[in-house]
Amino acid sequence: MSTFLWIGFVCAISFMEAWLKFRAPGITVPLGLGIGRLVFAALNKVEWVFAIAILVSGILAKERWLSLKTIAYVIPFMLVISQSFWLLPALDARAELIIHVHDLKPSNHHFYYVAMEIIKVSTLIIFGISHFKTIKS
Repeated sequence: MSTFLWIGFVCAISFMEAWLKFRAPGITVPLGLGIGRLVFAALNKVEWVFAIAILVSGILAKERWLSLKTIAYVIPFMLVISQSFWLLPALDARAELIIHVHDLKPSNHHFYYVAMEIIKVSTLIIFGISHFKTIKS
């Protein structure tokens, strides 16, 4: 259950809210970036809750740790770690500079974030489906 809620949160925020907010009337780039910083910080906290809940559930269920199912969980877990401690702080600092300076060279950080989100959702789908297959067996 947590897996599919996690997927829903990521899809709703990363693939919808992130770009739609800039299409709203009256939203300037600095305002949109300020909103984005708050929303993505909150999403990151929610992702940690899901990641830890799934980890604890796996430990309590005595899951095998070298299976496709657990690898499909470890990948998103590692992505949340790298987003939390590297990518989100870099994007946050860049947004702060754009808000105050307004003119920066292009960066690939957003492409990295989108790629990580696609990989995260894909592997969570695999994990979630394999979890249902295990329950059914």
